[in-house]
Amino acid sequence: MKRILIAILGVLLILTPTAPAAAEQVLTWKADNSITAYQTAPAQAVAGATTIVFENSEATGNNTGMPHTLTFDTSTAGYNHDVTLNILANPFDANNGRHEATVTLTPGRYRYFCSIPGHSTMVGEFVVTDGGTTPDTTPPTVSASAAGTQNGDGAYVGSATVTVTASDSGSGVDTVEYSLDDAAFQAYTAPVAVTAVGSHTFRYRATDNEGNVSEVGSLAFAVVEPSPEEDTTPPTVTAQIGGDRDGEGDYLGTATATLTASDNDSGVARIEYSLDGGAFKAYANPVVITTPGMHMLHYRATDNAGNTSAEQMAHFTVVPAEEPDTTPPTVLAEVGGEQNDDGAYVGSATVTVTATDTESEVASIEYALDAGAWIAYAEPVVVSGLGAHTVKARATDTAGNRSAEKSVGFTVVSSGGGGEGCEVPDTRATVVIDGDDTGVQNYRLSDGCTVNDKIAEHGDYRDHAAFVRHVETVTAALVTGGTLTKRQQGTIVRAAARSDIGS
Repeated sequence: MKRILIAILGVLLILTPTAPAAAEQVLTWKADNSITAYQTAPAQAVAGATTIVFENSEATGNNTGMPHTLTFDTSTAGYNHDVTLNILANPFDANNGRHEATVTLTPGRYRYFCSIPGHSTMVGEFVVTDGGTTPDTTPPTVSASAAGTQNGDGAYVGSATVTVTASDSGSGVDTVEYSLDDAAFQAYTAPVAVTAVGSHTFRYRATDNEGNVSEVGSLAFAVVEPSPEEDTTPPTVTAQIGGDRDGEGDYLGTATATLTASDNDSGVARIEYSLDGGAFKAYANPVVITTPGMHMLHYRATDNAGNTSAEQMAHFTVVPAEEPDTTPPTVLAEVGGEQNDDGAYVGSATVTVTATDTESEVASIEYALDAGAWIAYAEPVVVSGLGAHTVKARATDTAGNRSAEKSVGFTVVSSGGGGEGCEVPDTRATVVIDGDDTGVQNYRLSDGCTVNDKIAEHGDYRDHAAFVRHVETVTAALVTGGTLTKRQQGTIVRAAARSDIGS
């Protein structure tokens, strides 16, 4: 799937209506100068009619004009694909960076991302619950748990990380808040690391979109100083996506994900990954992905002390690879014209060259007459010079493949015999102009005349320049017909220019 970078203002929506929702909701995404993450984004919503707001403006902190998109994934396995949404916004567009769209969400998970090249880490997902059709009077369910390395007394060594989870099967969770050690409640957006040594009380609550507030929950725990040899720091883990890429940054045929982790204390115990919403599995070797489409890779690492890193994400797209064209064109040369009983062509022969290519396209066709140089073929070649001839043809496609030479041989004979066309042909052996012997053979032509007859040195010319132009014209026709070569024509024209004919 190609990422769309067309600078249009507005929203492309392809929507299929679903059952009416209990209440319309507003989900807001905000972006700023960052190219690594959205400033804010929802984590949960309720099924039904929803107003999507995407703001990437000066008001949200974008003072550079950086464009971003809010694009819903419609191909990666494990996510809902029933809403197609692609909003492009920047502070200087017609809406000053703030855009709205109305969609209908269904229960499940949606994945979103920014499709601007280089913004690949601006990606996330949110969960949609079934809001039901009756008024929501039930508060959210909320819980909290602490994680970290514990000593024999259950105290957390060095730090404790508290994660709050809230869900609401009715209107959906609106906000989650927490308070540490009787401080004021504040918004919960990510796991909270508590490093202060001592006993702690962590309180938490959640509010749904109908304003129902949960009971305040409480979690008590203690943090103690680590001994010098104890490891409380999780590993560092990174992902590198490799492979051949096209101009839009998509991977051609194959993408290979290589995961690496390091830990300066107890060492890395294991690396795990999840591809496209699947279960986490142990990482042993680079992961090769060949299925066309968008993909989401989640990964994490754990050290030998039991510390697990925060879960990371990477997304990328694989497109089918195009096989290179290594097959040259097919060339055909055909000779046409009136033939006598011996198969010779009477007066002239016309050679037609055609070329086809089943993979790329034909870029050029060339031909060579007898021992002449290769010439670009544009139209059928008429050969009127008497005698035996050979025409070679070849073609080259747009991938640079050149065909083998195709050759045809034929003979041209006079159409009128001995003297038809010229009563008394000039039969001198070579072309002579005003006594200047050019050394070029005085060929006999199909109409019974010779080259000297065509030059007509004894004709009536307005001036010398007119004679030279006449010689240029008749010899050019003889070159086209295959009687003379370009070199022979040049010799004859120079002799005409040295003469006094027409002076």
